[in-house]
Amino acid sequence: MVETRKLAAILIADVVGYSLLTGADEEGTLARLRSLRSDLINPTIGIHNGRVVKRTGDGAIVEFRSVVEAVRCAIDVQRGLAERNVGVPDDKRIEARVGIHLGDVVEESDGDLMGDGVNIAARLEGIAKPGAICLSDDAYRQVKGRLDIAVSDLGLIELKNIAEPIHVYSLEVGKPALAKPVMQPKRAKPKDRLRLALLSAGIAALVILAAAGAWRFSGANRTGTVAPNASAPLAAQRLSFVVLPFANLSGDPAQDYLADALTDELTTALTRIPESFVIASNTAFTFKDKPVDAKAIGKDLGVRFVLEGSVQPNGNQVRVHAQLIDADSGAQLWADQFDTARADLLQMQDEIVARLAHALELKYVDLAAARLKRTPAANPAAEDLALQCYGILLKNGYVSKEADAGYRLCEQALAAEPNNVHALTVLSVKFWFPVALGRSADPKGDLGRADELVSRALALDPNFAGAHVVRANILRVQGRLDDAIAESERALALDPAHVDAYGTIGGAYTQLGQFENGLEFTDKAIRLSPHDSGLIYWYADKASDYIGLGQYDQAIEWARRAVAVDPNDPSAHYVLGLAYAFLGQDDKALEEFDKAIQLTPQGSSVNAYYREKANVYFGLKQYDEAIAWARRTIALDWGDWGAQAVLIAALALTGQNAEAQEALQRYLALPSGGPRTIAEFKASSAQYEKPNSNPGINDFFKRRTEGLRQAGMPEK
Repeated sequence: MVETRKLAAILIADVVGYSLLTGADEEGTLARLRSLRSDLINPTIGIHNGRVVKRTGDGAIVEFRSVVEAVRCAIDVQRGLAERNVGVPDDKRIEARVGIHLGDVVEESDGDLMGDGVNIAARLEGIAKPGAICLSDDAYRQVKGRLDIAVSDLGLIELKNIAEPIHVYSLEVGKPALAKPVMQPKRAKPKDRLRLALLSAGIAALVILAAAGAWRFSGANRTGTVAPNASAPLAAQRLSFVVLPFANLSGDPAQDYLADALTDELTTALTRIPESFVIASNTAFTFKDKPVDAKAIGKDLGVRFVLEGSVQPNGNQVRVHAQLIDADSGAQLWADQFDTARADLLQMQDEIVARLAHALELKYVDLAAARLKRTPAANPAAEDLALQCYGILLKNGYVSKEADAGYRLCEQALAAEPNNVHALTVLSVKFWFPVALGRSADPKGDLGRADELVSRALALDPNFAGAHVVRANILRVQGRLDDAIAESERALALDPAHVDAYGTIGGAYTQLGQFENGLEFTDKAIRLSPHDSGLIYWYADKASDYIGLGQYDQAIEWARRAVAVDPNDPSAHYVLGLAYAFLGQDDKALEEFDKAIQLTPQGSSVNAYYREKANVYFGLKQYDEAIAWARRTIALDWGDWGAQAVLIAALALTGQNAEAQEALQRYLALPSGGPRTIAEFKASSAQYEKPNSNPGINDFFKRRTEGLRQAGMPEK
């Protein structure tokens, strides 16, 4: 017998209380276990490149090429089991214990594995709590620092028949990792802002794509994009402005946040000049620390006036210098100097813009006596902490180690002043953003906490546009799209330059299937911020709208533009794949979906890409592939009704009637989701069955309906 010795990551799992479960209800337990294997366990092992070495009735021994893949697989399975156990009586729940070890094993000619590597993994599984994963020290070292769940150090444990004690760690799936100690944040290279990627259905679903629910606290970001094949700038409007990032003259880079915050406030204040057009600060910040050529900037952005200046903090005082330049001639039109207490810096923008307007003989809505005047901060030190927090997040994104340090500053601000509006607003992002990214262990609780924080902010200052945009995005995550649009419109009434409000409205209209409205608001966002770091997602939104309108050539053009902006962004490849699929170019569609899967970072969702592969294979009548990819999708997201429908239909059309009926019953038992009758499925697909559609699209929906009906889906 030929034997091979090698190093391998071994995962061993079994069902908790299997004998009791089968003793009480053998037939039901075995049926549920078979369903879990086909819909969750096997697809998840495949996703993470595992090899099932041996099944043990209620468990399995699985080999992986890396510990990282083994742990990811174990976490996904445990999360999937937890989701399926919701509402199930305790005595009927199927729970698992998992042990993982990295060690030396002997592989026999038949593929079986033996040796200490297997033995230790088996003993680790035996001591794991239900729903938990136990790792040896050798395995834990490979994933240390990469986990966003709670880890318990169990110390050295003597395991049965293992010569030496093993240091064991337990992963508590469903519990978030403990916050790390706050370190002084390092200056980092600016990063593109994070995006809420609500990637919805595609060929088989009502919503094509809700890409990039863009968000920033006040609208600034440090990096930008130069659009390939960008159209020439529009002619400058009579009262068109850009506020360039004010320079920090303190000599201390840590004070940049003051200059950046004033730049944001001035951008908003300029919009209060009637009939003015102001470039969003997202694009303005792409000129930070670059030589100023007012003529070139004016031509590039299509604006007539350039406002620039500097901020010089000195103890508790700040001196601000501002000047207005004519972009046509390069001449200075106005300049002035302002001195204020540091705590009153963000109250100064109205005075600066009022003097500027007076110099240009323009009318300005003086907010000093208007209802929109913001109340000065009650605690200047707390306000300063909140602004520092905001500055860190702008530079480093909203989910990162540096962001954690930033959030801690906001928490300190609230400890000093519980009614600090900026801190309340930013902290709400800490809770809702992971939900949007699919990384929250408690989505309902986190959204509730986020809504509580931003609601407090709006109760204190109902005229803070940034808080309205945050709440709009929370509503969008909750699927309350009409409310999200209304909240964004409130933000625009307060701050017409808040580009993210336009982006949120455009994306929400796309999700609602109102594609022309989606185009209108997305185009406004692009005009306001033509070098925005989120340009890729606005291009993707436009591609999605053109798909919805049946203008597939236009969709491919805008999707290609999105890919050209950043070839490493998975959502751009995703929407390009959708456009190819609707045009009937299936090979190209599959290629783009594969790229999206490969480019998706660890911890982010890939189920939308899996689902679209299932749809394409269904359209090609390659039903075995469609079933496999649908099951992979469902393993990641049990509630994905598009994948559920394809799975049911494909099983029925291939004569697997018993499995199709079982899958249908599981789908209909879901607490909420998509269509539940043939009539509802037909209604959901009607908007995509257009006279100019690729004939394959209409055939796809016809065969899907046929399969669902064959499986027993109710007609009405």
